[in-house]
Amino acid sequence: MPDACVDLIVTSPPYNLRNSTGSGMINSTEWSPLNEHGYADHDDKMQYDDYVEWQVSVLTECMRLIPDDGAIFYNHKWRVQGGLIQDRYDIVKHFPVRQIIIWQRAGGFNFNDHYFVPTYEVIYMIAKPKFRLLPKANALGDVWRIPQDFDNDHPAPFPIEVPSRIIQSVSAKTVLDPFVGSGTTAVAARMHGRDYIGIELSQEYVDMANARLAATGTAVGLF
Repeated sequence: MPDACVDLIVTSPPYNLRNSTGSGMINSTEWSPLNEHGYADHDDKMQYDDYVEWQVSVLTECMRLIPDDGAIFYNHKWRVQGGLIQDRYDIVKHFPVRQIIIWQRAGGFNFNDHYFVPTYEVIYMIAKPKFRLLPKANALGDVWRIPQDFDNDHPAPFPIEVPSRIIQSVSAKTVLDPFVGSGTTAVAARMHGRDYIGIELSQEYVDMANARLAATGTAVGLF
């Protein structure tokens, strides 16, 4: 893809949950009773340094793809590993993080009685120098209380309200999600009359995204 060819990137990558010392997983092969098999084509169990290198490489490419007034909204999750906090600093320290937005979920699941159920995720606003919000969009604040999406067969969906809030807060014409999954970012883009590009490894999730996009009546689908 050429430089500066998209205006906005909204994404949530795999969190590498199976490489975990205590994230509430039942064991090393199962996520939970709700999503026993995890992702269709990704085991989500990379060595930590390899995972960091991968995510840095992805965000480096994303920075190349946005113009000087573009931004990346990078949704991830903090956790404690071996007594140390993983706040994704190893990944985002390479990029111009302007703000942290807290997405507070309505609830969650936890199968480990050693700690309280996690109820939030973090959205990093990684912004180029000329990036600005639309007038009055800043009134949304930096803590978003949005329920999870339980009506989605993807094992790790985020609710459409998350990309919708971001997209309607900016003037971007083309939105990219390099981990588009079930197509939530693409659907949100179409809801607000924007163009989208979605990248996805799994054909199963591509088919899922295409079905959701077709239901909007305005989309041409993913490839």
